[in-house]
Amino acid sequence: MSGFLTVGMWTMASRVLGFVRDAMILAFLGTGPLYEAYVVAFRLPNMFRRFFAEGAFNMAFVPMFSKKLEKDEDSQGFAQDAFAGLASVLIILTLVAQAAMPWLVYGLASGFAGQEQFDLSVDFGRIAFPYILFISLAALLSGVLNATGRFAAAAAAPVLLNILLVASMALAAATGANVANALVWMIPVAGIAQLALVWVAAKRAGFSLRITRPRWTPDMALLVKTAIPAALAGGVIQINLLVGQQVASYFDHAVGWLYAADRLYQLPLGVVGIAIGVVLLPDLSRRLAAKDHSGARQAFSRAGEISLALTIPSAVALVVIPLPLVAVLFQRGALTASDSAAIASAVAIYGLGLPAFVLQKILQPQFFARGDTRTPFHYALVAMVINAALAVGLIPFLGWLAPAWATTIAAWAMAALLARGTKPFGDTASFDTRFRSRIWRICVAALIMGAVLYGLAQLLDQALNMPGWRYLALTGLVITGIAIFFIVGQLIGATKLSDFRRAARKG
Repeated sequence: MSGFLTVGMWTMASRVLGFVRDAMILAFLGTGPLYEAYVVAFRLPNMFRRFFAEGAFNMAFVPMFSKKLEKDEDSQGFAQDAFAGLASVLIILTLVAQAAMPWLVYGLASGFAGQEQFDLSVDFGRIAFPYILFISLAALLSGVLNATGRFAAAAAAPVLLNILLVASMALAAATGANVANALVWMIPVAGIAQLALVWVAAKRAGFSLRITRPRWTPDMALLVKTAIPAALAGGVIQINLLVGQQVASYFDHAVGWLYAADRLYQLPLGVVGIAIGVVLLPDLSRRLAAKDHSGARQAFSRAGEISLALTIPSAVALVVIPLPLVAVLFQRGALTASDSAAIASAVAIYGLGLPAFVLQKILQPQFFARGDTRTPFHYALVAMVINAALAVGLIPFLGWLAPAWATTIAAWAMAALLARGTKPFGDTASFDTRFRSRIWRICVAALIMGAVLYGLAQLLDQALNMPGWRYLALTGLVITGIAIFFIVGQLIGATKLSDFRRAARKG
């Protein structure tokens, strides 16, 4: 998979720095009102970003742009019109959001009403929301770069966010300034930095885009027509997040616990699922436009094989050793042992759904590459109903963990629907014989690894709770798990290291 490891390595760097960021935030703020206000404020622009840029515009824009590149049509003009149109919509949205911020916060976390974190969320939200303008335009430019086979700058951009947020907290703590304020004010600044990075990279690639008066052209009409179902699908996904956060907002500390758990399972999801999605969509679009059906099937199968070979063992680790992971990575400063135990419970539940989230990232490009954004939307509606019903219906039985179970079950429902929906596409959208022969072996190797990890975690329990030694103990645990999985995988034919080396050379 060309570019997979390039995206994966930069995403890994971003996620590692993200852990540093999240650990610092939890250490400075704990899981109280300041942290919960930060979570809501940061989630607001990110929610709309996924709705407009990643969920709608890019899923419609990248296939159209890739086909114009393949056919040597006016890809520069099309990208410029899309850039100007998106910027205009986002500027209006940002201005409206500033006035409507109290209602937006109420819509995200009505359980905060009458509490300290509500007013904090409104203040933080107004500061952070302009981030959507910069990061969404950066997402479009990233789509241009990815479609031209240039993955490094777009994948590196999120690293800037984490570097700047970490630096802002460290500087505030060193100078005695307010850490929470420094953190929130740095969010829009980081958005500007990310936009600047990919804008320069796109300019060097021959695509110098700027904010101009938008034009309505036949291509833009087709783009909007294609993007609307994708936007609605993205909206469904955000409604799932909204339902979960609404439920959590009625339980003390639950918004912070679920968010921290989400950050942990996002590491393998980001490195594997997002990397595959970023690379696979333009690759499939080009191959299908060129009528290279055998190449499209091979690209799809290898993407599935490599991503699940990395995802399934990660999911098993999240399920069998969640507490050591959470306690060692996050428990310090204002974060207590009871916080760690609560977060670990949610991590294990999210871990059960991790393969489903990655399968979605693999299967959705099959629809988007063919210009079909409606079918995934219909499936997302079904998943939304399942998620909402379970998130609310399971409260009497599971309390604040109900949203986590709802998210995981809905993710598997969505993956099953997408898999069934690819049947009419024929062999190009089906996994080949090699994938089918390896996937069950991957599961066996992961289960053996999980048994070893569980036993080893019991033996290292004391070391995992000792200051200083706990980092070494967790490192040994993780390295042992990786070694066991790949050794067993080699022996039973689940994986071959040569496949990963070949992917690395292509990346």
